[in-house]
Amino acid sequence: MATFTDVATLIPTLGGQLVDGADADLAQASMMLMTDADIVKVLEETAVLAKEVEQIQVAAAGVIAVRSKRERGHSGLSASRGHRSAAAFVQDVTGSTKADANRKVRVGEALFDDSESDAGSPAPDDGPTREERPAPGPWYQPLRDALGDGRLTATQFDAIRRGLGELPEIDVDEVDADTRAQAKEEARAAWAQAAEQLIDEAAERTVEELWQQARTIRDLLDPEGAEKRFLERFEKRSFRTYRGQDGQKRASLVLDDDGDLFLETMMAAALRPRRGGPRFVDSDEKERAASLIDDPRTNDQLAYDLIMDVLRAGALADAESVFGTRQAGVRLVQVVDAHGNTAPVTHSEDHLVSMPGAAAAQRMCESGFVPVTLDSCGNPLDVGREQRLFIPKQRIALAIRDGGCRWHGCDRPASYCEAHHIDEWDRDRGRTDIDRGILLCRYHHMTLHHGGWRITRDGTGDFVLHHPSGDEFVLKPRVVLAYTHAQVWPGLGDDPPPRRFRPAVA
Repeated sequence: MATFTDVATLIPTLGGQLVDGADADLAQASMMLMTDADIVKVLEETAVLAKEVEQIQVAAAGVIAVRSKRERGHSGLSASRGHRSAAAFVQDVTGSTKADANRKVRVGEALFDDSESDAGSPAPDDGPTREERPAPGPWYQPLRDALGDGRLTATQFDAIRRGLGELPEIDVDEVDADTRAQAKEEARAAWAQAAEQLIDEAAERTVEELWQQARTIRDLLDPEGAEKRFLERFEKRSFRTYRGQDGQKRASLVLDDDGDLFLETMMAAALRPRRGGPRFVDSDEKERAASLIDDPRTNDQLAYDLIMDVLRAGALADAESVFGTRQAGVRLVQVVDAHGNTAPVTHSEDHLVSMPGAAAAQRMCESGFVPVTLDSCGNPLDVGREQRLFIPKQRIALAIRDGGCRWHGCDRPASYCEAHHIDEWDRDRGRTDIDRGILLCRYHHMTLHHGGWRITRDGTGDFVLHHPSGDEFVLKPRVVLAYTHAQVWPGLGDDPPPRRFRPAVA
């Protein structure tokens, strides 16, 4: 078995500072003496090494899964070692969580599964037979390639594949074999292209953002399936109460998409000061926020009391007395192109949950909509210097364009963000224009102003984050800030995304 020193030699910055026979305690002592730059290099080098080890581990998990299939019964690899499943076996061997073991098995199985590669595809009349033609591979072959060359981690691979789901089923009774084969091939190509797009975005997105973006793209590619999945989740909604062993009543709640968004925005409206929401508020709201921050109750207790207050107040609740000036509500965004055509899928402003277009129509019927016209760079309004702060329509436009905090790796939704002027109001005579504003959560807004960071933009190009020292750090000294979510048009298909669109916000 390799010694600690053997492993450390694979980490150049660390291995060069250890003597033969060194152990973990000595390595920790050596790292305490390293410079900031060296310790960051150690972290980066171990991350590269971990990716390579992870590739081997998921491949081993995949082989174990193949050799543990149900049809092998008790002679299967996992069963013969006393485990119910491959995931249980992997968890036992690696000491990982159940979720992590299941993920390793899913990714490992995908590496060996070619069931989609050529099923149901007849050979052309003048071409080679199916046996003679090379199999095109499953739609997620780009994910396999990216995992193999280190562009994706197993976790990112799993998030993209689960988010994009499976290819839509084709009704065999309504089309002939040739049409069915062509439709399947077109779907495979579209899903593969979506996978390529998400691979390119993986370095700039969190795993959660990758999964959500993959789900949105899947719904855009398969709007009929999106409607079906939406209704299936609606049918699963439930609420039940039960008593625990201690005799205390408990509750279990399964939410549909709309209920999930409403509950989340209701909690956010009431608890935002506790969760790091905007600090630029009027005096009454500022006093209320300070009172909430000083409240001795935990967030869970405050959430419970809020739910009970809403239930007691019912339909006649005074929104201001429960939520303050920020009344809870769900805001949906639906793209309308220059020709008046609406996208088949809408998404929530916060958390970027995709929903069928019918959900937006239902919301508009209930509460109306706010039209905001943007170009492809998100530059709809210019109010000059008459306004120090961004006006409501501009805040809506920023939320639509940015999707949330644009700081590298941050996942805070738009309702938790403040509008930052990249040109200082006093120092640079900055203008309150959309193209000179960007959404940042409170923490990162304060980090920028108090830590010496800068954000720049050349015209309507990319927003660029600059480290105060300009030196290599955990972030590069100059980082292009990606959108929290890609615009609703994912850039798939033959038609380019429209240059102008009008999101309908309800």
